Amino acid sequence: MANAPFELTGKTVYVAGHRGMVGSALVRRLAREDVKLVTVDRREVDLCNQAAVFDWFAKMRPQVVFLAAAKVGGIVANNTLRAEFIYQNIAIAANVIHTAHQSGAEKLMFLGSSCIYPKLAAQPLREDSVLTGPLEPTNEPYAIAKIAGIKMAEAYRSQYGCDFISVMPTNLYGPGDNYHPELSHVVAALIRRFHEAKVAGASSVAVWGTGTPRREFLYVDDMADACVHLMKTYSSTELINIGTGEDITIAEFARVVAEVVGYGGEITFDTSRPDGTPRKLLDVSRLAKLGWRAQTSLEDGIRRAYEAYLSNESLSAVAAQESH
Repeated sequence: MANAPFELTGKTVYVAGHRGMVGSALVRRLAREDVKLVTVDRREVDLCNQAAVFDWFAKMRPQVVFLAAAKVGGIVANNTLRAEFIYQNIAIAANVIHTAHQSGAEKLMFLGSSCIYPKLAAQPLREDSVLTGPLEPTNEPYAIAKIAGIKMAEAYRSQYGCDFISVMPTNLYGPGDNYHPELSHVVAALIRRFHEAKVAGASSVAVWGTGTPRREFLYVDDMADACVHLMKTYSSTELINIGTGEDITIAEFARVVAEVVGYGGEITFDTSRPDGTPRKLLDVSRLAKLGWRAQTSLEDGIRRAYEAYLSNESLSAVAAQESH
C-alpha cells in the first residue's frame, strides 16, 4: 500500500552518514520528532566492513534506518575515483540493507541519486525510466552502485516482505556541503569561487562548461523534511523522486550565486571542462500527490548556504590559528 501510515514516535532511528550534508540535515529534522536517534562515527564502524556493521546493528537494534551514507563528489571526483565510487557505495548499500533485514529493522529508506537515470532519458525524469538507456559515462560507477542499492531494497521487499523504500533526490546544496576546489558539486564550487574572487578583487570568474545544461537544485533541509514525510507516509516497491520540479541553466544559476555572494565581476565559461548531462529535471508528481512540496526558494537557499560557508571558513581559520 503506497500510503500506509508509519509511526516514528518512540522508535530508535539510525541515520547512516550523519556527518554528511544529507545525514546532518536528517539529524536536524529528526530533532523535531519524538525518536531515539542513534549515529556512529566511521572511525568506530566502517560501513564497508560487513562484520563491523553486523555487530553494531546487533548491539543497537535500530528500528528505522535512513541510509544516507555514501562516497560522493562532483563530476571530476566521479570520473577520477571510479573504483572507489563503485566499491564503497556497493559495499555500504549491501552491508546496511542486508544487516537491517537480519536485525529486524521495521523500515529502511535508501537514498539514491538522480544520476541513476539514463543520460538521454525523457525530461522530466520519471521514476520508471531507470535502466531504459545508457548512463552518463562520467558518473557511471556511482550510478551503478546506487542502482544496486535500489534493486537490493526492492529484492528484500519482494523476498522477505521488508518495508524498504528508495528515494531519488535531485541536486542538493546547503550546510555541510563539500567546498573542495576540484572535487565539489557545482553549488559549493561556485559559492567558493565567487567568494574568493570577491575577496581577491578578481575581474572575472570562470564557470566550468558551456553554461547551457539545465539543473534542478533542492535545499538540503527541504530534502530531509521530504524524507521524514515519506518515511511516515510511503510504502511501495517503486522509488520516488524528491525535487522542486523546476530547473535553471548553469549560467543563470551562476548569476544567482554571484548576486548572493556580492560578486560584481564578469562570468566566463571554460568550455574545455565537461558539461555532463544536458538536463536533469525530476518529475515530482508522485511526491506532490503525497502532500509534499519544497518550501525554500533558490535565493533563500543560496543565502543560507553562503552563510554556512562563511561560518565554516571562520571556524577553519580559528582552528588553523589554534594549531600553531
